[in-house]
Amino acid sequence: MSSLPSTMHAVEIAQPGGPEVLRPTRRPLPDVGPGEVLIRVAAAGVNRPDVLQRLGLYPLPPGVSDLPGLEVSGTIAAIGDGVTGWALGDAVCALTPGGGYAEYCRTPAGQCLPVPAGVSMLEAASLPETFFTVWINVFDRARLSPGETLLVQGGSSGIGVTAIQMAKAFGHRVFVTAGSDEKCRACEALGAERGINYRTEDFVAIVKSLTEKRGVDVILDMVGGDYVQRELKCLATDGRLSLIAFLGGSKAELDMSDILYRRLTITGSTLRPRSVEYKTEVAQALRSKVWPLVESGAIKPVIHATFPLADARRAHELMESSTHVGKIILDVAGS
Repeated sequence: MSSLPSTMHAVEIAQPGGPEVLRPTRRPLPDVGPGEVLIRVAAAGVNRPDVLQRLGLYPLPPGVSDLPGLEVSGTIAAIGDGVTGWALGDAVCALTPGGGYAEYCRTPAGQCLPVPAGVSMLEAASLPETFFTVWINVFDRARLSPGETLLVQGGSSGIGVTAIQMAKAFGHRVFVTAGSDEKCRACEALGAERGINYRTEDFVAIVKSLTEKRGVDVILDMVGGDYVQRELKCLATDGRLSLIAFLGGSKAELDMSDILYRRLTITGSTLRPRSVEYKTEVAQALRSKVWPLVESGAIKPVIHATFPLADARRAHELMESSTHVGKIILDVAGS
């Protein structure tokens, strides 16, 4: 690392609070440990967990950077002991344990993926967090299988636009909810069969109608709260509900009879605490099964807005407004 600078520009969380607590700073470059790589960051994705961390509601795992940022794109600038398969200068995008809001970021080598052919660095930064999350929760835990149907709550979010395209590319019927007619049409343009405006329409009734009263096989939910009981009503027999967040509340009152009589499954997960070994397996699955779909154009990055690194505050303000469709990106190299 002797040819690298000793310090870097970054954005830190001064204290728990609103977007105004995000402030530019200078930090020493991260040390690279065994099995890790150091990435010269070109761009970083902005995600809901970053907002929760800023609010003081997302405890950090031991030993990770206190800087926000769970996904980046860039080039490999240093390689730790024991790393194989990567070389200095390789263009990668990566899931990180934290620290993405900076000019340099370290991450386990197994959590890196090559930048897909035809995809820009800004676009590549939008991929890891949502692709890992959707693969784990829709295809791994909820086992979405050939011929089955999917309902995505929050279809216009970064997670939502990824889930729509990934499921559609694998041949599934996809329905979504979103908060406006405009967002519903945007989701349909990405491959959703029907966008349901949750402010004006009953998603249970519409899903039942669209599936001849059968219901959907899998629901990807980031709302929780009182949505859960309604979701059980529109699951097919043997259906699976996969929870990834609870923007509508972490508690729900349920009628257990639905679960018993129709053999329903409720599952869920959070990505950050999972082991490096598990995330490496997911990266390998994405590289072999999903990356070809990205390179063919069947799945496309969807970026709503980009901001310079120093304007992370504005990026968080946009995230919290929920007016975006797709991902919000920090342009680090261009800052």
